[in-house]
Amino acid sequence: MFSLSPDKPVPLQDLFSLRGKRALVTGAASGIGRAIALRYAEAGAELDLVDVNEDGLREVRAELKAFPVAVRVHRVDLSSKKEIDGLWDRLAGTEPDVLVNCAGVYPMKDFLEIDEAFLRKLEDVNLHSAVWMCQRFIRARGSRGGVILNVGSIEALLPFKTELAHYGMTKAGVLALTRSLAKDYGKHFRVNALVPGGIVTPGTKDVAKDIFHLHFDVVKAGVEFHARLPVGRFGRPDEVARMALVLGTDLASYVQGALIAVDGGFLSA
Repeated sequence: MFSLSPDKPVPLQDLFSLRGKRALVTGAASGIGRAIALRYAEAGAELDLVDVNEDGLREVRAELKAFPVAVRVHRVDLSSKKEIDGLWDRLAGTEPDVLVNCAGVYPMKDFLEIDEAFLRKLEDVNLHSAVWMCQRFIRARGSRGGVILNVGSIEALLPFKTELAHYGMTKAGVLALTRSLAKDYGKHFRVNALVPGGIVTPGTKDVAKDIFHLHFDVVKAGVEFHARLPVGRFGRPDEVARMALVLGTDLASYVQGALIAVDGGFLSA
């Protein structure tokens, strides 16, 4: 685990730095994952970017040419444990110091219409991928330790939108996984979770386009959600990425098993 001497102050620029570290970010082709990749590159981290969207990965890698860091991209279907294992086999000897599990899907569906295939796919991407990624990371790093950052959702703590029971369930699992791993492996690994809410991403925009003319109740919920936000606006992916940077560096050296909301105050309102 990244550690600091309790007796010797460390310069702030060193606390913010990820120079000499390698970070793996899932869901890196767009949205919050992309924003985290950009901020981590700015902080000096070498990067392994993982997503099923190969074109999106290439676009992000092109953006990252602005930073003097090495970037590797990996097209991986995170719903497949076989593909996850294949990724870690390829990374053998060059495992990351920081793991960010950001990949997730956000399909809306009435609870009574959910079938086994739909639920299994959702669980595999949103929850099981984080389980297998954390397992391989901890196994590979061993006593060298490292940092794990999982990305949950406010829906796991305070359900607000309709037709998302399945989504909230998977993200609740991610939060429970985070706290359990912090307890079990906290001697060597720092494990925390971000809990975003009200963040405008390409994924949420696509959902909004699909439902706008079909589900007035969902549109109404969006308006009510916005009205409840103390800051008076929706958030941006980079605002989540900034907190991801804090939790990924030694700025958060004594933060363990925490669930950090980045939600414009929604959970407090």
